[in-house]
Parts: sequence; C-alpha cells; structure tokens
Amino acid sequence: MVALSTYRHLASGKVRDLYEVDDETLLLVASDRISAYDRVLSTPIPDKGRVLTAMSVFWFGLLGGADVATPPLAHHLIAARDERIPEEVRGRALLVRRLEMIPVECVARGYLAGSGTTDYQRDGAICGVPLPDGLVEASMLPTPIFTPATKAAQGEHDENVSFEHVAATVGADLAGALRDQTLAVYARGSAYAASRGLILADTKLEFGLSPDGALVLGDEVLTPDSSRFWPAEGYAPGRPQPSFDKQYVRDWLTSPASGWDRHSGEAPPPLPDDVVEATRQRYIEAYTRLTGHHWPPAL
Repeated sequence: MVALSTYRHLASGKVRDLYEVDDETLLLVASDRISAYDRVLSTPIPDKGRVLTAMSVFWFGLLGGADVATPPLAHHLIAARDERIPEEVRGRALLVRRLEMIPVECVARGYLAGSGTTDYQRDGAICGVPLPDGLVEASMLPTPIFTPATKAAQGEHDENVSFEHVAATVGADLAGALRDQTLAVYARGSAYAASRGLILADTKLEFGLSPDGALVLGDEVLTPDSSRFWPAEGYAPGRPQPSFDKQYVRDWLTSPASGWDRHSGEAPPPLPDDVVEATRQRYIEAYTRLTGHHWPPAL
C-alpha cells in the first residue's frame, strides 16, 4: 500500500493539500480545517474533509453525465477509490488530472447574499452587473449572474472584479467560456438542489486547462465550503437564511461569546465543542439532504 509520504507535496491551501502522483496525476486531499474571514481556525471540524470529498464526487458524477438538455461537463476527477490513494487519507482524497489552473474565482449568484449584498447596497450592482432597485438580503435575482473574483493568497481576501477585468487578464474568449460554464454549472446544480428541497444561493468554482487546451472544472464543486445552500422551506427574503455551511462558525466568531474582533489582527479563538458539533452536523445534513445517501458513505 502506497504511503502519502511517497508523494511530493506541492501546495497547501486553507483546506486542501496537493500532492504529485505522476506527471499527469495529482492527489487532492481535503482536511478537516475550516477557515473564516480569510483565517484558518485552530479548531478542526471532524468529518468535514470526508463530507467535502463525498459531495464533490457526487456532483462531479452528476455534472459529468449527460441529460436531455445538458451535455456532460469536463472535470478533473479520475477516481475516489484507487490503489494509488493512501489508506491514511482514503475517504477524503481524490485522484485528479493535472491542469493549468486559471487565476479566477468563478462565482455564480442567483440570490443576494454575502459580499454581493454589500456591493449591491453600495453600487446597485455586483461586479459591474446592474441590478434592480429594491432588492433586500436573500432576494432572488431576476436571472443568475456571473460575478468573478481574484484568487487571493492565503490570509488575503478575494476581491470582486468585473467581467472586463477577467477578459483583460485571461482573454475575451476564455473569459466568455468561464462565464458560460459557471452559469451552466449553477443552473444544473440549482435545479437539482431544488428537487431536494434546497436553494443554491450562489457558488464558487475553479477551472483549468488540460494539455490540449480544453476548459475543465477543477478543485471542489458545490460543497458547503464553496456554496450557500438554504432550506427551501421557510425561505423569506429580507433576512439572513439558515444555511448548511460555515455561516454558523462566522456567526459565533462575530458574536459577543467569542470575544474576538475580526479587525484586530489577532488570531480567532478556538471554537467551543458545541459550535464544532453543530457545524459538523450542518455539513453532514447538507450531504444527506442533497445526495439522499446515508452518512458515512461507503468507501
């Protein structure tokens, strides 16, 4: 059985670690680390890495299959079960194709939330896309929009940018393809989520280019770390929605209970046990509600 130490470590992000298997194949390992406000917290969330991995496998399978209206989407997943995946990370690691990653965070929004709300309240627009007057927190947008962002270094904040900025960075043709593919993933993901009683408010994707120049979906896809999922029951614009993501952690960090000032420059405090368990349960519920599968999934 191969050991993780036999692979060359290439990089570590806020949540994932990347290893080289061979010239064409990488090992993408999801940890139990959790980040908030551009900081990696000192307290892990048990099972989080397994949830993110299992959800990505589910979505890559769904997006990679053709249906009547939508052709299959090219993605980087090779396998989640393979003898080249070390036992020590099995269940939270994926074998993936090596891609030339594109330095753009590709965001699709169908609802007003997060930084989109801040931008809209200031400019009446998000990333240069004008929106109607009178929208409130969690309003459904007239049509889903592409709102890209820069890929910031760890510890720094992604910055929302215009489509024109992306076109100037990667070229107009590739920028257009990124927009079209991002909105296509959002459309398919939100339609499926609706069939499971959930609203996909927004999602963040990453793409890369294969050696033949094809655009390929990479990283993770439609997980609670990269997407906002809200329960459809009880949805009401004008207020924050209950969610199946790390918003629970953000809310605790900014509450008086944490005693932390996010603008102080100090590290966030450790999470208390009840916040850890409540967050873990939200991730697991996102998986079970979306996939219809029991937890834990079979390896």
